[in-house]
Amino acid sequence: MFTGIDEVDWAALRHAHGSAEDVPGWLRSLASEDVCERQGALDGLYGTVHHEGNVYDSTLACVPFLCSLAARDTVPDRVCIVDLLVSIGAESGDARAREAVRAHGEVFVVLLGDPDARVRRAATGAVVRFVDGPARVLDLLRRRIPAEREDRVLLALIQAVGLFARRHPAHTAALDVLTAQSAPPNGPGLRLAALGQLALAAPDRLPADLVPAAVRLLRDRSAHRPRVPDHDGTDTLVRRIRRLRPSDEEGAQLLRTLHTALGDRAADRTVLLTGQLTSPDPMDRCNAVWMAATLFRGWRTDCARPVALVGAQLDTDHERLRDAAVSVLAELSGLAAPAADDLHALVAARPDLWTHRWERGSPTLGGPLKALTRTGDPRALPFLAQVLAGAVVPAGLGFAIAHLGPAAAPLVPALRFRLGRIPLDSPAADTLAAPLLCALKAAGDSDAAPEILRLLSGAPDGLGARGALTARAVQALDALGAAAQAVPVLRSLLHTRHAAVAAGALWSADGDARAVLPVLLRELTHGEPEVRRLAARQLGRLGPAARTALPELRRAAGAGPVRQRTSAACALWHIGGDPQPVLPVFRAAWSQSPRTRGPIARCLAALGPAASPLRDLVTAELAAPRRHTARRGAYAGQDIARDEALLGSCREVLAGL
Repeated sequence: MFTGIDEVDWAALRHAHGSAEDVPGWLRSLASEDVCERQGALDGLYGTVHHEGNVYDSTLACVPFLCSLAARDTVPDRVCIVDLLVSIGAESGDARAREAVRAHGEVFVVLLGDPDARVRRAATGAVVRFVDGPARVLDLLRRRIPAEREDRVLLALIQAVGLFARRHPAHTAALDVLTAQSAPPNGPGLRLAALGQLALAAPDRLPADLVPAAVRLLRDRSAHRPRVPDHDGTDTLVRRIRRLRPSDEEGAQLLRTLHTALGDRAADRTVLLTGQLTSPDPMDRCNAVWMAATLFRGWRTDCARPVALVGAQLDTDHERLRDAAVSVLAELSGLAAPAADDLHALVAARPDLWTHRWERGSPTLGGPLKALTRTGDPRALPFLAQVLAGAVVPAGLGFAIAHLGPAAAPLVPALRFRLGRIPLDSPAADTLAAPLLCALKAAGDSDAAPEILRLLSGAPDGLGARGALTARAVQALDALGAAAQAVPVLRSLLHTRHAAVAAGALWSADGDARAVLPVLLRELTHGEPEVRRLAARQLGRLGPAARTALPELRRAAGAGPVRQRTSAACALWHIGGDPQPVLPVFRAAWSQSPRTRGPIARCLAALGPAASPLRDLVTAELAAPRRHTARRGAYAGQDIARDEALLGSCREVLAGL
């Protein structure tokens, strides 16, 4: 296995952390009988010779020894070694690495018949990627399918045939294999896998009743799957995290492949989700909830029916399913309205879910109450009032309350009280105030001016006029129409890093362009990029009173980052009323930076008939099936809301034309 390993000058080779002289020790440890030693060696290799997917000269030197280890049936954990080789040769995208692994491709041919089913499963994709001769590769896979008895290996073989079909479209015999495997007497899981691969490689070969057939196969498969208890009697952080993952990962992969293949066919995907969400099996429904989230984040579709079905999952004893549904609904804000009744029922029945307390850190708003509040449903108010009356305000509570808008008025006294109790000498003052200010702005409470002014004038140096809290407080006063009460403080800010936001608030307070124009022009020409964008937006608010800024705005609209050009162009229109210098900037930015489309569409709505030359952009946006931005995680809900706002602005533009 290690013949020639000492002849390699490992010290002269490099990996992610320097000299590769430690690599031969890890390679030898992969053959150790000690589990911990093998795992440490694998971690070492992933962290050095293949750190973050990179390939180094030491990586290439490892390949022959890794292949030799994978070929020895006496070596434990060979499946991990095969996975590492696939990652090096295929997933890294490095041509040198691909050829290095391909030079030892015959190893994977042997492993295709290995006694260990896990090794056979890992070898299937490697055969397609690293064995020469497409006809031979397809023959290997085709002959292996009837000989295989392990279901998971059979599924991997079908996926490998699908991969082969996409890599070698001229070999249509692969499609014949997939078509045959998608029909009886094969089992439902195998048939689902074949349908998914056909959908990816040759959609024209799919049956006309693809979606109903897939739902039937899913239910047949689930009816014969062993049941795993959802609750193990413990309540730990690890268990909470695991509940957010589908326990039937194999079933999830089968349906995820089909959803991926259907792509922009959002109507078909919605029908498929409906079938999944109405399955008798809770794990099928749990998988469907996460796939619904993917559809909602990325595609513009009528989601009322699947959202209502996600809401129906809240009335269940399966905590994994309930937690998944809550997590997804909390992302959707107003789009979760069809599930509001189910959310309200859960919140009313489970006060213990109103907040979530972590082992460390501040409590947060519980998922069900957060999701109900973000729908804008006023039925959340009594529960929120009780939470606000508690000893500690959950972190971020105000951001959720802001979704209620003016309906949050009954909570305003408690919000103001909490804002007035923030210790201004605390490093966390900004973190505590930001959500409360957001809620008060949304509620439109101009009577909160004294508490907001306290944030500006009562904090010590570093946390008041020069702190992160300042901009939020000024923006809140401006939005609430209460800036006139802070004029002296605002004037004192005109020579700080908050000059642009203070100038905008001063304009709102007294309408004196002479006082703010020089400040905004200074920030437009000498500020950081974000400050320049803000200065341009503030100049646009002045309208014709800022005509002396037109030459500088034209320069800003013609050069610099795309978002800066967009802000300057919007200001040009609001000040000069001439669409000619503005429309070309908008057209270029629309395609260059999708995140500029929201502000552009709002400005086009203000242009009215003058926006006619960009009608094609607006109509194409409304017809596009995908959201203009889509991310996972903490920002997913924000992106959905921004996209829905963009669509609303686009409709407003067309109405104005």
